[in-house]
Amino acid sequence: MYDVVIIGAGMSGLTAAIYCARAGVSFIVLEQDGWGGGQITSAHHVENYPAVSAVTGAYLGEALRHQALDLGCKIEQGIVSRVVDFGEYKKIILHSGMEIKTHVVIAATGAQPKKLGVPGEERLLGRGVSYCAVCDGAFFAKKGAFVIGGGDTAVEDAIYLADICQNVTVVHRRQGFRAAKSRVAHLKTLKNVNIRTGETLSSITGEDMVDGVELSCGGKMRHFDAQCVFIAVGSEPQTGYLADLPLELDAGYIVAGESCKTAVPGIYAAGDIRKKELRQAVTAAADGANAAFSALQFLQEQRNA
Repeated sequence: MYDVVIIGAGMSGLTAAIYCARAGVSFIVLEQDGWGGGQITSAHHVENYPAVSAVTGAYLGEALRHQALDLGCKIEQGIVSRVVDFGEYKKIILHSGMEIKTHVVIAATGAQPKKLGVPGEERLLGRGVSYCAVCDGAFFAKKGAFVIGGGDTAVEDAIYLADICQNVTVVHRRQGFRAAKSRVAHLKTLKNVNIRTGETLSSITGEDMVDGVELSCGGKMRHFDAQCVFIAVGSEPQTGYLADLPLELDAGYIVAGESCKTAVPGIYAAGDIRKKELRQAVTAAADGANAAFSALQFLQEQRNA
């Protein structure tokens, strides 16, 4: 029986692990790949994390991982299937069939890239369609790329790809970008980047590999040649394993205040899985700290009861 089980080894999960380690409670971190670091590791450039000069996301994620390990954190590979609440304790059931008992669960599984559902997207995934420019951009050096989206991720992806690809076209359905103004301004200075606003991706074409895209604007369709398409239109929270719990959800995100307490005592939500206005590395770290602090308070109250 653990005091705390943290599900997810990204920025929020590993920050929670650091606080749990320093508090001396028994805990474990479960991560599906057994490694950890989280989504930040795929970020090409991070310059808004306090006290850290511009670094790669891979560097930041790995530094966090090593810090947690140095403090005695154990990251175990495991995909969680269900979490069952028995009041005084929770049972975590893994896909492997293994069961783990704990007094507290900190859910920090984040969110996964959202799909558009357009023709060709799923069929050509891995053959020119990608959701991670940093992961796959090098495969398309000197080729023509399309980036779909208007948020920070889409703009960062386009800036990154501009150094690799022959040309980059950014397609955003709205006229204005949601990304930080400074990054959009930078994007607009890049000579090999073309920006198409007010248009939507209707389909991705190609047989064995992507060879083009079809864009829609005002009811008119136009075809453009392309060798790769990077989709960056948001994310979906990974909460399926919590379906048996009476949690309050909003568009799939767990409703929990700054304390990260959910509607179920002993269950905490941290990071991108939680409903909040801003999802950044710094807010994920703050959630991890708050969730761990709340969990430690909960454990103390249970022991004093």
